[in-house]
Amino acid sequence: MSAFDDAIALEPQPDGTWLGHTSPAYGNMVGPFGGITAAQALNAVLQHPQRLGEPISLTINFCSALADGPFTVVTRAVRTNRSTQHWFVELQQQGETNTTATVVTALRRDVWANDEHAMPGVPAPDTIEPLGPQGRVAWLDRYEMRVIDGHLPQPWDGREHPDSVTRLWVRDTPPRPLDHASLTALSDVFFPRRWRRHATPTPAGTVSMTVYYHADSVRLAATADGLLLGQAQAQAFRGGFFDQTAQLWNRHGDLLATTHQVVYYKA
Repeated sequence: MSAFDDAIALEPQPDGTWLGHTSPAYGNMVGPFGGITAAQALNAVLQHPQRLGEPISLTINFCSALADGPFTVVTRAVRTNRSTQHWFVELQQQGETNTTATVVTALRRDVWANDEHAMPGVPAPDTIEPLGPQGRVAWLDRYEMRVIDGHLPQPWDGREHPDSVTRLWVRDTPPRPLDHASLTALSDVFFPRRWRRHATPTPAGTVSMTVYYHADSVRLAATADGLLLGQAQAQAFRGGFFDQTAQLWNRHGDLLATTHQVVYYKA
C-alpha cells in the first residue's frame, strides 16, 4: 500500500465503529495534516456496507488536533432517501470528540452537465520544476507540487500582496490513482491564505472545511494518477478568521472538486 492508503486504513470493530491510527507520514506542525483527517472521516463512510451511491459533499469540523496514536471513528446514517444518504461521522480519542463531519452520498444521474468555472490557462506542468523536499512538516513531502504563482512569501517582511491567489499542479507522491479519499486530502494542500496576503508567519489552522465532489468514480478513474491544477484564494480576513475557496481540475479541464474553508489566524 502507498503511504496514503496506509494512513486512511480503518479496521471495523465488533460494535460497528472503526479503528484508525494517525500516520507519521502526514504529520503537521500540530497533530496530523487536516486533509488526511478529512480523508479518514470520508473513508469510514466509503467503507460502510450500508452506503448508498458516491460522495457529493463533506463538511468536517476540526474541534481539536488528534494526538499521535489510535482513534475511533463513529459513523451513523442519519437518513436514507431514494437517491441521497446523509451521514454523521465523529472521530474520538480517549472518549473525547476531536472531529465531527457530515457526509452526503448520492446516486448520480446521466443528465445535462456543464462546468461554468472554467480551468484557467496556465503553463503545462512539465515546464515547471517541482518543489524539492521541504523538511518542515512530513505531509508536504507526500505531494508533488509545481507552483505556478502565489508561492510562500520570500522574505517574511510583513508586506501586503494585492491578492492571495495560489495556482499549482499537484498530485500524490509517489503517484497513485485518484479516488474520492485522495481528492479530499488534495483539497487541503494549500498553505494559509493569510501568509500569502500579508507576509507574516502567524499561526493558523483550519476550523471547518467543506468539499463538493463534482466527479464520480468513473471520471476520477479517467484522471488516473495525473497532476491536478489547484487554485486557492481568500475572500475576507476579519476578527482572526478568514475564508478560503479552492478548485481542482484534471488536465482534461474537468472540474473535479471545489472546497471552502474557514481558518483561524492569531494576528
